This record gives sequence, structure tokens and C-alpha cells, in this order.
Amino acid sequence: MPKVKEQRMDEIRSMEHVFEWTDYNSKNPFPKGSWNSKIFKNEHPVVLELACGKGEYSIGLGSLYPNKNFVGFDIKGNRIWVGATKVLELGLENIRFFRAYIDHLGQFFEKNEVDEIWIIFPDPQLKKDRKKLTSPKFLELYRPLLKKGATINLKTDSPELYEFTKEVIQQENLILHRDVGDVYKECPNDPELSIRTYYEGLHLKKDRTIRFLSFSLT
Repeated sequence: MPKVKEQRMDEIRSMEHVFEWTDYNSKNPFPKGSWNSKIFKNEHPVVLELACGKGEYSIGLGSLYPNKNFVGFDIKGNRIWVGATKVLELGLENIRFFRAYIDHLGQFFEKNEVDEIWIIFPDPQLKKDRKKLTSPKFLELYRPLLKKGATINLKTDSPELYEFTKEVIQQENLILHRDVGDVYKECPNDPELSIRTYYEGLHLKKDRTIRFLSFSLT
């Protein structure tokens, strides 16, 4: 591991707003059901950003909604360091980061503990449908954690992932709230959708169309 990455990993382990969990067989499991009571110490809605990268969206949403709690998940500690450091600079107290595999979300959240999920420019996994974060496999992972009517939001530059997710919504009889085929043409002033990540900036420079879906499982 390069020295810079190693240093960043050491730093995030000392940050109170960053959690790390890779020992999934530990005899001391993560305390589920404690996000409001022990971690954020309030009763505000809990919102997840999955595969959060550098956490730009969690930071953007956290700035927009100080009365919501945001948790950014990613396995890449080097990326989380960037977002976690920015949170400290901005003094945002409603944002946490968690270094862990998304497959293990059920070990970190109690039933009906999550109010909303954001999935921003995930790997479209063009050859592996089961690895798509909007596949039925992952939706079943999210289902017990979500409150009734909780929304799942997908923002992507991948037409394949966009169409795949629309098919899943239809096939699984899910509730579609919003279908935006071109974010910057149809919703140029939407404060949530106007948040830009580093990778979105690269996509826009290549004239790629940004798409958005919002839906519920119940």
C-alpha cells in the first residue's frame, strides 16, 4: 500500500465520524439500532449513500438538510478519507462514513431503521446483473432495513443501468416516483439533483446524459 494511502487509512481510524467494519464474524457485532440513539443522538431520518466514493453527495445532501442524518458507505478507505476530511472542514455534524462491504448492510442496521437510500454513479456492472446495486438481490437486502414508503434514488450516466432498473421496478411491481431521462434538461434547478460529484463532472465533459430514478419497495 502506498505511504499516502496507508497514512489516510490510519487517519480515518482515528476519526470519530468514520466507522470501519471488516471482521464480519466478530463476537462483538456492530450495535444495530443505535444510529439515532447513540451515534447521531437525535431522532432525525437516517439516509444512506451506497458506494459513496469521496462522499460528495452525502456532503451535498447533508448541507441541504441539516435535520437529516447521512451515512456514506464505501469499501475504499482512501476515498472515504477525502469526504471525511471535508466534513471536518465544513463542521457538518449530521454526516458519518462507514468503510464496509454493502453486502453486509444487514449487520449494521435494525429493521425499519433507514428512511432513504441514494445510489450515485455506481459501477453499472454491465456483465453481472446480480452485482448491480438495484438488482433484486440487493433490493431484498435493503427491504427489511427500510421504513415503509422509503425511497431509493439512483443517479447514473449508464443507459444500461437506467433501463435495467426500470425493468426491475416494473417486474417487481415497485412504486416509481420519478423518472428523469435527462437531469440537466428536465430538472436544471433541482437542488438535490444539481449536486455534482467528481465523476459526474467527468461524465458531463464527455457529453454523457445523466439519468435519475426514484422508487419505493412498498
